[in-house]
Amino acid sequence: MTVATTDQLKNLIETYQRHRSNYRAGGISEFQLRMQFVDPLFIAMGWDVRNERGYAEAYKDVVHEDAVTVGTATKAPDYAFRVGGGRKFFLETKRPSIDITSEPEPTYQLRRYAWSAKLPLSILTNFEHLAVYDTRVKPNQNDPASTARVMLIHYTEYLDRWDEIAGIFGLESIRMGSFDEYAESARTKRGTAEVDDAFLADLEHWREMLARNIALRNGGLTQRELNYAVQITIDRIIFLRICEDRGIEEYGRLQQLQSGHNLYGRLQDLYRQADERYNSGLFHFRAESGRGGEPDELTTSLWIDDSVLKDIFKNLYYPHSPYEFSALPADILGQIYERFLGSVIRVGPSGKRAWVEEKPEVRKAGGVYYTPTYIVDDIVEHTVGKLLEGKTARQVARLKILDPACGSGSFLIGAYQYLLDWHQDWYVEDGPENHSKVLYQGQAGEWRLTTAERRRILLNNIYGVDIDQQAVEVTKLSLLLKVLEGETGESLTRQLQFSYKEQALPDLRKNIRCGNSLIGPDFYQNTQLGLVGFDEEERHRINVFDWKNEFKDIFDGNNPGFDAVIGNPPYIRIQQMREFAPNTLDYYKAHYRA
Repeated sequence: MTVATTDQLKNLIETYQRHRSNYRAGGISEFQLRMQFVDPLFIAMGWDVRNERGYAEAYKDVVHEDAVTVGTATKAPDYAFRVGGGRKFFLETKRPSIDITSEPEPTYQLRRYAWSAKLPLSILTNFEHLAVYDTRVKPNQNDPASTARVMLIHYTEYLDRWDEIAGIFGLESIRMGSFDEYAESARTKRGTAEVDDAFLADLEHWREMLARNIALRNGGLTQRELNYAVQITIDRIIFLRICEDRGIEEYGRLQQLQSGHNLYGRLQDLYRQADERYNSGLFHFRAESGRGGEPDELTTSLWIDDSVLKDIFKNLYYPHSPYEFSALPADILGQIYERFLGSVIRVGPSGKRAWVEEKPEVRKAGGVYYTPTYIVDDIVEHTVGKLLEGKTARQVARLKILDPACGSGSFLIGAYQYLLDWHQDWYVEDGPENHSKVLYQGQAGEWRLTTAERRRILLNNIYGVDIDQQAVEVTKLSLLLKVLEGETGESLTRQLQFSYKEQALPDLRKNIRCGNSLIGPDFYQNTQLGLVGFDEEERHRINVFDWKNEFKDIFDGNNPGFDAVIGNPPYIRIQQMREFAPNTLDYYKAHYRA
């Protein structure tokens, strides 16, 4: 510890000690505590807490979350500490009048945020104490404040234990790996249930309940129709619930449906309101001029029992829910869905009985494997990043980026985020005053891309294909949530009021397509049986894809095709192809010889 740091800590401790009685009696606000004591504490650890170096939003060391007030609760951790743009830990502050050592509510609040964000450690402090939590332990509303707490330090110990504190949470220590080493050594084995495993279990439970109930109450549905109905119902509910926690939708609207009867009918009223507001393919119930695709007439005619929906809604809200959806990262949500899509709903001969089983190809492969985020980021940087070098925003608008086997969309989300960061930096460096139509200032004064610009970038640059219709819908859901990231109901309304009849979200039907990207329409021409030999279910499973027809604008003669192809296609052994896709094996052999 340097002399300057020692002197700084001594001054902080002495100042706090001098006014401690007043502070503990409520004589200092939370904001004042952060400015006078907490900020200097972490500045001493090497963090640019106030962004004095003037970094762009994507590269700030510390993000002071814009607070969204929902009822009496503040929806955001006070600080997010980051390295290379990636979150490492949250810091939540309380006034010294709040005893964080024994009161469970502040602890539960912090742990919900950090657990939902899949962070290993996070800190709660009122300066009187600094408490470190293992936030891999699933939070429960009945947990005492001590649950998963791995360190508790009184302010009088800060000086003596500074090397320990800064050695874990200091900026340089984190870069050297000390934080990760400590997180692994401090892992609380008992009760650990990380957010992806827990949320996957909930999704699977909801899918099974919905599948059985919809099949029982709505006879005659095909297997494909049932899978679609269940998937889109879950997607719509998750979308609206995430928007609530982000402050885009009024908090508690789904929860309020539990009072009364005909929940599904009233839920559809919320769907129609969402259609008016967002105009995305996720909510598309009527034919409109200039809008592609067929409207969803299937789910509007279904019956779902109140008890099923009540069970889902109850477990999406505090205090029953451990999730803080505003903190759930898009890549983690995609990884959860990737595993979720490894199973499929089957329907019995009567059409009244349904069950969920693992897909045969997934079972043979030993499970679903997703690409880790750091690999996605590396591949995106070395492909999309290279394409952007030396270009202007106008030139970048012509770039087309494709994932031909997009799955739940992890590579497309990574590419889209890279483009969003690049555009924001480019506009700011070029002069914000020159780009007033695509930039606006957030509550903290930072420059942000407008929703319209985020929508334009997505529609111009991002494309995907997958053979699984459910995967296509998940990819679209994840990208739509990414468009709205960082927005609130107020900021969204303020932007849209200047655009006549403009909705917040794009319709991604033309960008994210369903089909087998390896099998063209010549498949049937080259097959002796032709169309006659394949029933509807088999043709749907083969799902041939005509690139030039599906992406006419990209293969129109003036455009040679896509500028970058990224992704991690599924791997399958030839022996498995013989079992699961015998009709396509000869086609692959003829078209893709090494």
